[in-house]
Amino acid sequence: MQPGARMSEAVIHGNTVYLAGQVGEPGDDITAQTKTTLAEIDALLAQAGTDKSKILMATIWLADIADFEAMNAVWDAWVDKANPPARATSEGKLASPEYLVEIIVVAAV
Repeated sequence: MQPGARMSEAVIHGNTVYLAGQVGEPGDDITAQTKTTLAEIDALLAQAGTDKSKILMATIWLADIADFEAMNAVWDAWVDKANPPARATSEGKLASPEYLVEIIVVAAV
């Protein structure tokens, strides 16, 4: 889905969809970037014929682990409470210093 020269936004293989890392708008705070990122994930999953209730695994990268609580507040309001995925969160240097969060998901189709 949405292939580019370097990568695709998502790849479907069998009954699984793999999303590339999704990010928010540079310049926004962690709350806004997390909301934008999750909206992008919702849109890509819909294009793949699935939704957040089918997410199997989420990997979350934060530019600053001090944003963990603020990111979790948005995540907790968004995640499907009946089907929360396996998840890992870590701090790491992202592709641009303006990005505060990047989320990668794998979901069943």
